[in-house]
Amino acid sequence: MSEGRPTDWLLTKDGRGNPATRLDDNHPGDSAWSEGNRVRPLIHGAVYFAELFERLEATREGDLIFFTDWQGDADERLTGEPGSEIGDVLGRADERGVDVRGLVWRSHRDSMGFNAEENRKLGEELQERGAEVLLDMRVRVGGSHHQKLVVIRHKDDPARDIAYVGGIDLCHSRRDDLQHGGDPQPFPMAEEYGDTPPWHDVQAAIEGPAVHDVETVFRERWEDPAPLSRSPLNFVRDRLQGLDLTPDPLPEQAPPPPEVDGATHTVQLLRTYPNLRARPDYPFAPGGERSVARGYSKALLRAQRLVYIEDQYLWGHHVGDVFTQALTDNSELLVIAVLPRFPDLAGSSRTPELLGRRRAMLEILRAAPGRVAIYGIENHAGTPVYVHSKVCVIDDTWTTIGSDNFNRRSWTHDSELSAVVVDEAGPSQYGRRLRLTLAAEHLDRDALGRTGDLEDPTSMADCVDPAGMFEAFENCAAELDRWHESGGQGPRPPGRLRRLEPPELGPVSRVAALAPYLALHDPDGRPMRMRVRDRY
Repeated sequence: MSEGRPTDWLLTKDGRGNPATRLDDNHPGDSAWSEGNRVRPLIHGAVYFAELFERLEATREGDLIFFTDWQGDADERLTGEPGSEIGDVLGRADERGVDVRGLVWRSHRDSMGFNAEENRKLGEELQERGAEVLLDMRVRVGGSHHQKLVVIRHKDDPARDIAYVGGIDLCHSRRDDLQHGGDPQPFPMAEEYGDTPPWHDVQAAIEGPAVHDVETVFRERWEDPAPLSRSPLNFVRDRLQGLDLTPDPLPEQAPPPPEVDGATHTVQLLRTYPNLRARPDYPFAPGGERSVARGYSKALLRAQRLVYIEDQYLWGHHVGDVFTQALTDNSELLVIAVLPRFPDLAGSSRTPELLGRRRAMLEILRAAPGRVAIYGIENHAGTPVYVHSKVCVIDDTWTTIGSDNFNRRSWTHDSELSAVVVDEAGPSQYGRRLRLTLAAEHLDRDALGRTGDLEDPTSMADCVDPAGMFEAFENCAAELDRWHESGGQGPRPPGRLRRLEPPELGPVSRVAALAPYLALHDPDGRPMRMRVRDRY
């Protein structure tokens, strides 16, 4: 752990680089974070959805439910049982007198591999039930609203207020569990993932004053006066179908919830908003906000012992540059990354995505041979697990769970939200526990309870030290790789880790994929002055 105060890892108000936001108005001095919070990582969609169902069902008249979504399916069952469909659960809440508001990304077309019709269906169904859920396309051209948050505030008991931030959308394929058999309500993916694609994801449950901060993120977007879409075709279609196009005023925001007794989690929210070219700027982020990129960069350059990552992408030179500098500055630093073994879709998008991974992996591996290890995971049937989590633990001190990936798109182009936790009680109380919990799953250690919680920390004693975890992952993956290479002879060794190498792409493929990769898959949403100077 680096010397100094825990909050030395965090951005100040000035460091956020966005004086227009009111996100930090309640934070004293130059601090851009809140203290006295309790944050619980919810590993796996089934765990998150089960808790969310209980929390939503417990709301009563006068309470508030705010949410944003990149992808939504009204019929996704939060518990697997009839009546737990997300559309029905939110509709019932509104009918009880709860103020339900949502911003769902309008989405690109289904033919492009997106979810436009289902997102629209979710909005329509909830509007018919009385909830104000709007299709939001106030994005940069080709961009998306990628934030995934839920805020629940209670009129008469603010101590029960809670917010959820992370990578899990309210949609198909997310309700998987520790065994990774996949969601019975699947979303079609590349054939490597089978009919019910296994899905690994994480959401953070936040209690305490930081709930007010998450709510402010929602309120700033909701109160943006720009039209929800600039497309005349969208406007006409929405009018003909009677969709709500104008956000109604929100009730006055309540003060932050009280600090949680005994809680020691300091929480900072990091965001990405792009520089908008084809419409007026966000009034809360003129020129955009890139605190995700700034926050990660600051923390990575403080790293001394171990950076543990779970991420959907890990693409490109810009992300690789930060790791290269950190690895070069500290000859003892180790990096472990867990990624999807294969892209989520087949077709024309696959080669550009592999090119992005290749560029980042080669840069990092060359910077520190023997100190960087990158893995995919599979379930016990040998089916690859799609890693959708966006988790980073640095020296067990700076820990983030969010919607943003390690790529230029997430750092500059789409809207993103991440919750950073620095534990005032010390690194072992939050960051280390999360790291060991995730490691226990991937190593198949007998340490986890039914819901994936770390119940037996003693079985992970060899992984407490970064070098020990680095070796444990390496040995586990090597054994499983050898077993597969032998044709599966003998008992399957424990563990789920498979070693990943930079994708092999020929020179012609790399040249052909470069333009679509840079323009479509990993675009740059910074103002030109920042691009020229390569600043965030």
